[in-house]
Amino acid sequence: MVTGFLGCLGALKEQRCLLMTFFVILLLLFLTEAALVLMMGLFHKELDQKAKEDLIEGMRDYDVNPGLKKSWDSMQRIFKCCGVSNHTDWYNRTAEGPHPESCCRDHTPPCHRWEEPCYEKAKAWVLENISWVLGFGVCLGIVQILALAFSMLMYCQILRVEKYMD
Repeated sequence: MVTGFLGCLGALKEQRCLLMTFFVILLLLFLTEAALVLMMGLFHKELDQKAKEDLIEGMRDYDVNPGLKKSWDSMQRIFKCCGVSNHTDWYNRTAEGPHPESCCRDHTPPCHRWEEPCYEKAKAWVLENISWVLGFGVCLGIVQILALAFSMLMYCQILRVEKYMD
C-alpha cells in the first residue's frame, strides 16, 4: 500500500525521488517473488515433507488453540478426511479421545471415521486449482513489470525536461 502511494504521489507531483523509490521497492518485491517461486520449484520435496511435519506438530495444539481447532475441523469436514496421513496422527494430541469429532462421518456414536488422509486431499485440491494460482501470479508479474517500465519511463521524461529547462 505504501509502495502504491509512493508511485502515485511521485507520478502526480512529478518527483524523481519518489518515482525511483517506488521503482526500487517494486523491483525488490518482484525479485523476491521470483526467487520464492524458483526456490519452491527447486525444493518442492523438502517443502512437502516440512508441510507434513508442521501439520502434525499443529495437531498437538488442537485443543489449546481455538483458531487451529476451527481450521482443522473445517478442513476435515470439507475434504471428508481425518489426520495428516491417517486417523492415528491424532493419538499424540494432549486431550482425551483418539480423534476430534470432525473426523467422524456422522455425529452419533459410534464414530465412523473418514479414512482418507487430509494432506493428500488438500494437496490434490491445490493441484486441481493450480492453473488459477499460476494465472494470477503471471498477471501480477505482468502488472509489476509494466509498473516498473512506466515508472522508469516517467522518471526519464522528468529528468529530460529538467535538463532541457536548465
